[in-house]
Amino acid sequence: MFVFLLLSTLAIADDLDRSNSELAAPIERFISDRATLTRTYPIDISETRRKRLAQFYREWSENVSQMNFDALSGDGRIDYVLFRNHLQHEVRQLDLDARAYQEEAPLMPFVGTIVGFEESRRRMEPVDAAKTAATVNALAKQIDDARKKVESTLRSVPPKKTVANHAAVTLNNLRGTLRRWYEFYNGYDPLFTWWMAEPYKSADTALDTYIKFLHERVAGVRGAMPAETGGGRGGRGGRGGAITPPTPVPARVAADNGDDIIGNPIGRDGLMNELANEMIPYTPEELIAIANKEFAWCEDQMKRASRDLGYGDDWHKALEHVKTLYVEPGKQPDLIRDLANEAIAFLDKNDLITIPPLARETWRMEMMSPARQLVNPFFTGGEVISVSYPTNTMSEEQKLMSMRGNNIHFSRATVFHELIPGHELQGFIASRYRPYRRVFNTPFIVEGWSLYWEMLMWDLGFARSPEDRIGMLFWRMHRCARIIFSLSFHLEKMTPQECIDFLVNRVGHERDNAIGEVRRSFAGDYSPLYQAAYLLGGMQIYALHKELAGKMTDRAFHDAILQENSIPVEMIRADLTKQMLTADFKTSWKFAN
Repeated sequence: MFVFLLLSTLAIADDLDRSNSELAAPIERFISDRATLTRTYPIDISETRRKRLAQFYREWSENVSQMNFDALSGDGRIDYVLFRNHLQHEVRQLDLDARAYQEEAPLMPFVGTIVGFEESRRRMEPVDAAKTAATVNALAKQIDDARKKVESTLRSVPPKKTVANHAAVTLNNLRGTLRRWYEFYNGYDPLFTWWMAEPYKSADTALDTYIKFLHERVAGVRGAMPAETGGGRGGRGGRGGAITPPTPVPARVAADNGDDIIGNPIGRDGLMNELANEMIPYTPEELIAIANKEFAWCEDQMKRASRDLGYGDDWHKALEHVKTLYVEPGKQPDLIRDLANEAIAFLDKNDLITIPPLARETWRMEMMSPARQLVNPFFTGGEVISVSYPTNTMSEEQKLMSMRGNNIHFSRATVFHELIPGHELQGFIASRYRPYRRVFNTPFIVEGWSLYWEMLMWDLGFARSPEDRIGMLFWRMHRCARIIFSLSFHLEKMTPQECIDFLVNRVGHERDNAIGEVRRSFAGDYSPLYQAAYLLGGMQIYALHKELAGKMTDRAFHDAILQENSIPVEMIRADLTKQMLTADFKTSWKFAN
């Protein structure tokens, strides 16, 4: 027994993270300090918060610039470049957010009063109940006046729907801020309680009325407002922060036509800021062109598979045939289990990657609720794979769309994306190797990693039949479409409805599934580049794999990438190719060539 324990301990010790970066501790400190500051200054639209964070980033930038770059280790140099890049992005994002807020400000001229109440409370300043009640009374009137002013413009020059919708989200968050401010004193401060009951009720009612007016009449969104997301803006920019970010669920589960999807386009400047942050040396327009080229390749391969099935070049008919090959209700969990085991066996047979025994043992499965399927019509993954399939509460049409969209051959191409070697294995390793790098988390490696495996498994012949090839090609075409429609939306060249139609008509999605995809893309929990990052990140890793062919085994290459954690792929390339970085490094890797 003692010998077994000793051998097990040695095996575990051999698998420990032995990276040694001089910046690991400073980055961990930065993460903690920023979290403390954002809790202390939680209102995103507050000028106080913006100035404090700008000062914070400036101080950290000065600290980083004073480090002796030439004396750093290889890991330390990579972290230096990552940290400097991150700080520069955060400063630019503060300015972009301030500019975006100015576009909404005319719709809510009264918000300074609400922000002032909460910031005064957080400074623990005494409150004059009578004077404050008079201010809250005036606030209710200001809110009503703002609503009437906007209403008077609806037939002449109405506000942009996207601006009105995001103003409604901002005000919904600030309504929560006002409520928490009121509840802090109410019942505890007798004078405040006596003076404030009616004024607060009037202001809250006026806010509620105005929010619904902006949301429903100006933006044209049906249904309830999304849940409060915090003290301010939310949903603008930033990296994806998890393997599968949470997505808000619509209030209704009935038939969905997607006409309430508004989104928040960030414009070309916003996209360029995000691309710089992700170390992608292309413009949005160049990336759309790359996606169209990849889309054309997919269509050519679809026609080949279609011919093999006897449908000639009409690959849409072949796709329709594949959609009919689904399992009966109740059998989907068995299918997912078998597909997961098949993929793992394929990896083992070809010696492609190290799979720790604990990772093999601990992945799990759950079924997705009907409400969540409105925004996640397919699988989501990680340690737990969440399976989308019909339930008894769905209409017959919804049941059929769910089964067709999650058929056997589509599923065969996505289970390994979500589990092993995809997100489950990725998350398992990321929590154990260089975890301090989580602050640099990027969808170009988080989603690019799983998409890369779709590309590699295609090359290695994992698709055994024309139906399998169509299943894999459908998803690859879908990722091309994500680049095209998401970037075009943020450039304000496509509306959400045009994005839905594109997915239905060009890719072959079921309409309900296309609506769910677009809703998920623009709900606000994903960074603007998230949907584009799947294929582009996969292409980066694929190009790096070709570059290092013959210099590293497949297993060594894949293990090394996972152990870098989720950082921009160009920095992984710098490490694996032993690139001599400079302190002023700028991205230049044209991986799509």
